[in-house]
Amino acid sequence: MRVSFILFAVIAVLMGADVVIDYRNGHMAIEGFEILVFASALAGIAFHWRGLIEERRRSDRLDEELTAARAEAVRWAEDARRWNREAADHLHGLGAAIDRQFDRWGLTPAEREVALLQLKGLRHKEIAELRATSERTVRQQALTIYRKSGLNGRSDLAAFFLEDLLLPSGSTGSPASRSATAASK
Repeated sequence: MRVSFILFAVIAVLMGADVVIDYRNGHMAIEGFEILVFASALAGIAFHWRGLIEERRRSDRLDEELTAARAEAVRWAEDARRWNREAADHLHGLGAAIDRQFDRWGLTPAEREVALLQLKGLRHKEIAELRATSERTVRQQALTIYRKSGLNGRSDLAAFFLEDLLLPSGSTGSPASRSATAASK
Protein backbone atom coordinates (compact mmCIF):
# COMPACT_ATOMS: atom_id res chain seq x y z
CA MET A 1 0.00 0.00 0.00
CA ARG A 2 2.85 2.38 0.76
CA VAL A 3 4.36 1.86 -2.71
CA SER A 4 1.11 2.82 -4.40
CA PHE A 5 0.80 5.83 -2.07
CA ILE A 6 4.28 6.97 -3.12
CA LEU A 7 3.42 6.33 -6.77
CA PHE A 8 0.27 8.47 -6.54
CA ALA A 9 2.28 11.20 -4.80
CA VAL A 10 4.89 11.17 -7.57
CA ILE A 11 2.18 11.34 -10.23
CA ALA A 12 0.48 14.23 -8.43
CA VAL A 13 3.76 16.13 -8.09
CA LEU A 14 4.64 15.58 -11.76
CA MET A 15 1.18 16.55 -12.93
CA GLY A 16 1.17 19.58 -10.65
CA ALA A 17 4.58 20.59 -12.02
CA ASP A 18 3.29 20.12 -15.58
CA VAL A 19 0.29 22.38 -14.88
CA VAL A 20 2.54 25.06 -13.33
CA ILE A 21 4.99 24.86 -16.27
CA ASP A 22 2.13 25.08 -18.77
CA TYR A 23 0.71 28.10 -16.95
CA ARG A 24 4.12 29.85 -16.86
CA ASN A 25 4.64 29.17 -20.55
CA GLY A 26 1.42 30.89 -21.34
CA HIS A 27 -0.76 27.87 -21.92
CA MET A 28 -3.84 29.24 -20.28
CA ALA A 29 -6.04 26.37 -21.28
CA ILE A 30 -5.16 23.34 -19.25
CA GLU A 31 -6.22 20.15 -20.91
CA GLY A 32 -9.04 18.21 -19.24
CA PHE A 33 -7.00 15.03 -19.36
CA GLU A 34 -4.22 16.61 -17.29
CA ILE A 35 -6.74 17.79 -14.71
CA LEU A 36 -8.34 14.33 -14.62
CA VAL A 37 -4.96 12.64 -14.07
CA PHE A 38 -3.99 15.22 -11.42
CA ALA A 39 -7.37 14.85 -9.63
CA SER A 40 -7.11 11.05 -9.82
CA ALA A 41 -3.66 11.16 -8.31
CA LEU A 42 -4.90 13.40 -5.48
CA ALA A 43 -7.86 11.05 -4.91
CA GLY A 44 -5.45 8.08 -4.82
CA ILE A 45 -3.31 9.89 -2.27
CA ALA A 46 -6.36 10.65 -0.12
CA PHE A 47 -7.65 7.07 -0.41
CA HIS A 48 -4.29 5.56 0.54
CA TRP A 49 -3.69 8.12 3.28
CA ARG A 50 -7.00 7.09 4.85
CA GLY A 51 -6.00 3.43 4.50
CA LEU A 52 -2.65 4.08 6.14
CA ILE A 53 -4.35 5.83 9.05
CA GLU A 54 -6.76 2.89 9.48
CA GLU A 55 -3.86 0.44 9.32
CA ARG A 56 -2.00 2.43 11.94
CA ARG A 57 -5.03 2.43 14.24
CA ARG A 58 -5.47 -1.31 13.71
CA SER A 59 -1.77 -1.85 14.37
CA ASP A 60 -2.02 0.17 17.59
CA ARG A 61 -5.04 -1.90 18.71
CA LEU A 62 -3.19 -5.11 17.92
CA ASP A 63 -0.16 -3.87 19.85
CA GLU A 64 -2.40 -3.18 22.85
CA GLU A 65 -3.99 -6.64 22.55
CA LEU A 66 -0.57 -8.23 22.25
CA THR A 67 0.65 -6.38 25.34
CA ALA A 68 -2.44 -7.51 27.25
CA ALA A 69 -1.99 -11.10 26.03
CA ARG A 70 1.67 -11.09 27.08
CA ALA A 71 0.72 -9.77 30.52
CA GLU A 72 -1.91 -12.50 30.82
CA ALA A 73 0.61 -15.13 29.74
CA VAL A 74 2.99 -13.87 32.44
CA ARG A 75 0.17 -14.15 35.01
CA TRP A 76 -0.62 -17.68 33.79
CA ALA A 77 3.04 -18.66 34.03
CA GLU A 78 3.22 -17.26 37.57
CA ASP A 79 0.03 -19.13 38.49
CA ALA A 80 1.44 -22.33 36.97
CA ARG A 81 4.71 -21.98 38.91
CA ARG A 82 2.77 -21.34 42.14
CA TRP A 83 0.48 -24.30 41.41
CA ASN A 84 3.47 -26.54 40.69
CA ARG A 85 5.16 -25.53 43.96
CA GLU A 86 1.98 -26.13 45.95
CA ALA A 87 1.30 -29.42 44.19
CA ALA A 88 4.89 -30.57 44.76
CA ASP A 89 4.57 -29.78 48.47
CA HIS A 90 1.27 -31.67 48.70
CA LEU A 91 2.56 -34.62 46.68
CA HIS A 92 5.69 -34.79 48.79
CA GLY A 93 3.52 -34.94 51.92
CA LEU A 94 1.22 -37.53 50.37
CA GLY A 95 4.20 -39.60 49.24
CA ALA A 96 5.67 -39.53 52.73
CA ALA A 97 2.33 -40.57 54.25
CA ILE A 98 2.03 -43.45 51.77
CA ASP A 99 5.59 -44.58 52.57
CA ARG A 100 4.84 -44.55 56.32
CA GLN A 101 1.71 -46.62 55.77
CA PHE A 102 3.62 -49.09 53.58
CA ASP A 103 6.13 -49.39 56.45
CA ARG A 104 3.28 -50.14 58.88
CA TRP A 105 1.98 -52.86 56.58
CA GLY A 106 5.48 -54.31 56.20
CA LEU A 107 5.56 -54.20 52.39
CA THR A 108 8.71 -55.29 50.58
CA PRO A 109 10.31 -52.92 48.04
CA ALA A 110 8.73 -54.91 45.18
CA GLU A 111 5.31 -54.82 46.85
CA ARG A 112 5.67 -51.07 47.44
CA GLU A 113 6.41 -50.54 43.76
CA VAL A 114 3.41 -52.64 42.69
CA ALA A 115 1.15 -50.82 45.17
CA LEU A 116 2.30 -47.38 43.92
CA LEU A 117 1.78 -48.40 40.29
CA GLN A 118 -1.71 -49.65 41.18
CA LEU A 119 -2.43 -46.32 42.88
CA LYS A 120 -1.39 -44.63 39.62
CA GLY A 121 -4.03 -46.71 37.82
CA LEU A 122 -1.87 -49.22 35.96
CA ARG A 123 -3.27 -52.72 35.27
CA HIS A 124 -1.40 -55.87 36.25
CA LYS A 125 -0.25 -56.45 32.67
CA GLU A 126 1.13 -52.89 32.43
CA ILE A 127 2.90 -53.23 35.76
CA ALA A 128 4.44 -56.54 34.67
CA GLU A 129 5.72 -54.97 31.44
CA LEU A 130 7.09 -51.95 33.28
CA ARG A 131 8.85 -54.08 35.88
CA ALA A 132 9.98 -56.71 33.36
CA THR A 133 8.29 -59.51 35.29
CA SER A 134 5.36 -61.82 34.70
CA GLU A 135 1.76 -60.78 35.15
CA ARG A 136 1.33 -63.76 37.51
CA THR A 137 4.10 -62.37 39.78
CA VAL A 138 2.40 -58.97 39.87
CA ARG A 139 -0.97 -60.61 40.73
CA GLN A 140 0.68 -62.55 43.58
CA GLN A 141 2.35 -59.40 44.91
CA ALA A 142 -0.97 -57.53 44.71
CA LEU A 143 -2.70 -60.30 46.70
CA THR A 144 0.07 -60.11 49.30
CA ILE A 145 -0.39 -56.32 49.53
CA TYR A 146 -4.15 -56.75 50.11
CA ARG A 147 -3.56 -59.45 52.73
CA LYS A 148 -0.92 -57.40 54.62
CA SER A 149 -3.06 -54.25 54.52
CA GLY A 150 -6.35 -55.94 55.35
CA LEU A 151 -7.91 -54.44 52.22
CA ASN A 152 -10.11 -56.24 49.71
CA GLY A 153 -8.56 -55.11 46.43
CA ARG A 154 -7.29 -52.35 44.21
CA SER A 155 -10.26 -50.02 44.75
CA ASP A 156 -9.95 -50.35 48.54
CA LEU A 157 -6.22 -49.60 48.26
CA ALA A 158 -6.92 -46.43 46.27
CA ALA A 159 -9.75 -45.44 48.60
CA PHE A 160 -7.54 -45.93 51.65
CA PHE A 161 -5.17 -43.20 50.47
CA LEU A 162 -7.41 -40.96 48.38
CA GLU A 163 -10.85 -40.98 49.99
CA ASP A 164 -10.17 -37.94 52.18
CA LEU A 165 -9.29 -35.91 49.10
CA LEU A 166 -12.87 -36.28 47.86
CA LEU A 167 -14.70 -35.55 51.11
CA PRO A 168 -16.14 -32.13 51.88
CA SER A 169 -14.15 -30.16 54.44
CA GLY A 170 -15.06 -31.02 58.00
CA SER A 171 -15.97 -34.65 57.19
CA THR A 172 -14.21 -37.32 59.13
CA GLY A 173 -14.34 -40.01 56.43
CA SER A 174 -14.28 -43.78 56.80
CA PRO A 175 -12.22 -45.62 59.41
CA ALA A 176 -9.64 -46.53 56.74
CA SER A 177 -9.29 -42.93 55.59
CA ARG A 178 -9.09 -41.68 59.17
CA SER A 179 -6.29 -44.20 59.71
CA ALA A 180 -4.46 -42.91 56.62
CA THR A 181 -4.94 -39.32 57.79
CA ALA A 182 -3.60 -40.21 61.21
CA ALA A 183 -0.67 -41.99 59.57
CA SER A 184 0.25 -38.86 57.65
CA LYS A 185 0.43 -36.71 60.81
